[in-house]
Amino acid sequence: MISFSSVSKQYGKQVLFIEADFQLNPGEKVGLVGPNGAGKSTLFRMIMGEEAPDDGVVTLPKKLTLGYFRQEVDEMSGRPVLDEAIAGSGRLGDLHHELMDLEKAMSDPDTPDFEAVLERFGHVQEEYQHLGGYELEARARACLYGLGFEDAQIDGDVGALSGGWKMRVSMAKVLLGNFDVLLMDEPTNHLDIESILWLEGFLKSVPATLLMTSHDRDFMNRVVTKVLEIDGGDIVTYSGNYDFYAKEREAREANQEAAYARQQAKLAKEQRFIERFSAHAAKAAQVQSRIKALDKIERVEPPKRRRVVKWDFRIPGRSGDDVAMLEGVGKAYGSKKLYDQFALHIRRGERWCVMGKNGAGKSTLLKMVAGALAPDAGTVKLGASLKLGYFSQQALDLLDPDLTVLEQLQKDFPLEGLGVLRNLLGAFQFSGDDVDKRIRALSGGEKSRLVMARMLFDPPNFLVLDEPTNHLDLATKEMLIEALKDFEGTMLFVSHDRTFLRGLANRVLELGGEEHAGPLLFPGTYAEYVERTGREAPGVHA
Repeated sequence: MISFSSVSKQYGKQVLFIEADFQLNPGEKVGLVGPNGAGKSTLFRMIMGEEAPDDGVVTLPKKLTLGYFRQEVDEMSGRPVLDEAIAGSGRLGDLHHELMDLEKAMSDPDTPDFEAVLERFGHVQEEYQHLGGYELEARARACLYGLGFEDAQIDGDVGALSGGWKMRVSMAKVLLGNFDVLLMDEPTNHLDIESILWLEGFLKSVPATLLMTSHDRDFMNRVVTKVLEIDGGDIVTYSGNYDFYAKEREAREANQEAAYARQQAKLAKEQRFIERFSAHAAKAAQVQSRIKALDKIERVEPPKRRRVVKWDFRIPGRSGDDVAMLEGVGKAYGSKKLYDQFALHIRRGERWCVMGKNGAGKSTLLKMVAGALAPDAGTVKLGASLKLGYFSQQALDLLDPDLTVLEQLQKDFPLEGLGVLRNLLGAFQFSGDDVDKRIRALSGGEKSRLVMARMLFDPPNFLVLDEPTNHLDLATKEMLIEALKDFEGTMLFVSHDRTFLRGLANRVLELGGEEHAGPLLFPGTYAEYVERTGREAPGVHA
């Protein structure tokens, strides 16, 4: 369906692909992996025809339709969310809006060329019906519900939405378009668990071929059956899900390491013979033949090891046994009551994950605990000897845009050595020249990583984290989970990443579940919660 043959691509000195090959077959669900900057977005753009390879050929069938979801929000305003989603959904969307315009023209007796309009209406209606257009509005609503929208939003102005919600509208356009191929760049980034689970089911059932990147390991495991890895200019294919790829890659690395070590030992032995007998006339012929043989040996390359810097976080000071006490808390926005007589007692060493649909009040709770928002009623008290660290997307605004990444840390920790700070940045995937980037030039993901690094360098004993994994790649996420497993403080966090939830939560607070009127406090791990309730998110059945 889509193939790369001997494709090479570079930007200046940065080589992304060297004679790379791969093939995408009809109906395949494929994950695209590789470190940041390896060329994943460039590969998507070459398939879309937005960029050309320097050498080699990218082949696509002539009538192939492509839907591309990317991490950029289109300008949207002036029409309902439903209309915006339908309008962007390819040919069907165009026909839908042309039909609406033609119906309007036909209802006006003064329309010129009425016969031509009528004839055009017949043609458009026939194609629209043939493509399944009359189910389009129902499908669009179902898709928007799946992505977390409520009726009031669906019928409201798209311009009133935040960037994250507009991103979901962009995704709905792609999902509604009946495209032959879906290219999806980090589709789970702005979704809660419920929407992720819905998207999982949708992508598995849709007949389209799928190529996607994702930093959500569970999502990849459940959706893809093949993995393409961009690795040092090459594209390597693995037939299986993400876990299979990870095991297979490790096995390949181990085999290559062993083959490299064997060959190095053999080469060293030959080299010793040559050096020992190079001055012996009697052995001259043998020495020459061994030199020639050495020149002909095809060298085994050492495996390209993905360097993940381990970081041992300092042990925070011990807090009192009572960390946070919420009593009789009430909070409402307009007529929407989020909390009424809510009580929660967080004790030292507990790691509470907060779950619930969008709008259930997860971020509001974290803000009240962190002191960034006052409750309308009741009290929020923090315990003794407490040092609180609060991470949210707003924390990114506290960085100084004029400083470089390294300068920001030097300003924050003036007594620390350069080596220690570089090592910390390495653990959060800032390596080489990355540390000299100006903060104003960083992506949202890079800023998130920098804020997290600053917070955890001198860790608080109470971490309040709102979507900490949103922009972290798999390697950084796994490093963070490993580091926080040994964290001796207390945690309250919101996350839609199931690997993070499973790895860290030992208490679950579920807000606004359908089976009960108020919040549910579950006194066990996230894994136990899923086992006991049979669902991975409130109201979503496994």
